[in-house]
Amino acid sequence: MLEEQQALAGEEVEASVGGGAVKVRMNGHQKVLGVTIQPELLDPAEAEMLSDLLMAAVNEAVERSQAMASERLAAVTGGLGLPPGFA
Repeated sequence: MLEEQQALAGEEVEASVGGGAVKVRMNGHQKVLGVTIQPELLDPAEAEMLSDLLMAAVNEAVERSQAMASERLAAVTGGLGLPPGFA
């Protein structure tokens, strides 16, 4: 299980929102590796929309990263009979 947890640091997920306007890359330990923003969103008049898109992209990347971690660790802990949330 420790080996799988360590391997998750090298696995990545990407979330894209706003038709690709904002993208967030995250590893299996929920660390943000990169944020890409289309230049037209850097207009001060678009600040609120940019904030909303960043929040949505980070939240989606966290969900994808957690799902990836759960899948990887479930393969290792599947036969251990652990309570939900411990895999």
